[in-house]
Amino acid sequence: MPLLSDTMKEGVIAEWHKKVGDTVKSDDVIADVETDKATMEVMPYVDGTLLYIGVEKGKGVPVNGIMAIIGKPGEDFQSILDADKNNASKPAETAPAQPAVAAAPQPVQSAPVATTAQQAPATPPEPNTDDRVKASPLAKKLAEEKGVDINNLKGSGDNGRVIKRDVDSYTPSAAPQVAKAAPVVQYQPVGAEGYTDTPLSQMRRIIAQKLAGSKFSAPHFYLTMSITMDKAMDARKAINDISPVKVSFNDLVIKACAMALRRHPEVNSSWMGDFIRQNHHIHIGTAVSVDEGLIVPVIKFADQKSLSQISDEAKTLIDKARSKKITPPEFTGNTFTISNLGMMDIDEFTAIINPPDSCILAVGKIAPTPVVENGAVVIRQIMKITLSCDHRVVDGAVGSRFLQTLKTHLENPVTMLA
Repeated sequence: MPLLSDTMKEGVIAEWHKKVGDTVKSDDVIADVETDKATMEVMPYVDGTLLYIGVEKGKGVPVNGIMAIIGKPGEDFQSILDADKNNASKPAETAPAQPAVAAAPQPVQSAPVATTAQQAPATPPEPNTDDRVKASPLAKKLAEEKGVDINNLKGSGDNGRVIKRDVDSYTPSAAPQVAKAAPVVQYQPVGAEGYTDTPLSQMRRIIAQKLAGSKFSAPHFYLTMSITMDKAMDARKAINDISPVKVSFNDLVIKACAMALRRHPEVNSSWMGDFIRQNHHIHIGTAVSVDEGLIVPVIKFADQKSLSQISDEAKTLIDKARSKKITPPEFTGNTFTISNLGMMDIDEFTAIINPPDSCILAVGKIAPTPVVENGAVVIRQIMKITLSCDHRVVDGAVGSRFLQTLKTHLENPVTMLA
């Protein structure tokens, strides 16, 4: 079982696509694996026969544990299982390689597009017209999320089976999109009680562990400030009049935070137990809602990028997160996090710090608000922000100075050009 994220301890088998005795190739998808961040298709790095499956569907395999063994038909693999049982922490690839090998699966997402194209058959089969479409569960789910009719896809898997990469490479213009139906809840008759129990996904389980650990170990305190966004709104309109990439208010907040962090490196720090690590790079994560929970794509070196670059990268990462194509390097390494619920019509809120960060910024909506200026009441576009701070790292004065600098950048966007 490969390590697919920095917090992953095990992967749960969502679906096996091969059974013992099947012949497999290095580019075959053998299983869908659910991690704490996403569900990913995995494939082995060797050709051969599937001799052994470690766990059944729905069960977990620890990182570096054996999920499958591939070799030649009839070969003895018991020595590999014995070695793995005696030393559970020993990586599978260091086990004896003869005569069979424990094949560590590789995530499909890690393969570059060019490689994926080379792996596709030269003459893909025709679209499946059977009522029962031959497709992996992950491919079906992804097609539904994208509004793609899976019957229009040409499968590149075994026997024309539609797999994730077929959905990812599909051009939507080739067929009309199908609207995603809203879930239907079956309520009980009058006077009757009922409920539905939903098993925890790996992502939801890790979110619970990670944020509960943050909330109850890091002493949180909160600083709220009102930002006048009139000039930011004018600046955004002027930028979007000429920019090929449309800049959002969240992009402005990312850039402003990155510039403020350069002035206040204490906020760009992490609590390491017996020391504080002050990061010399600025990687800003933005919380994104997906079906299974939350994921935080990271804009690396955000202080060194223009608003257009930030906007383009943010849109790409968010699309990848929601289509389950995001890779571990793209959602790890954050030094500061932003959670924006302004588009959900939320006035203000507090957020739980996202480890290993020492702070997270909660952003509310922009709303016309009466304020007093020079003794007169005027209407200004106000946005409320709340900084959650880990008091072990950031004191109130440090957090306040950071917010003052952030306020300066957002209320006068020209200062971000300096």
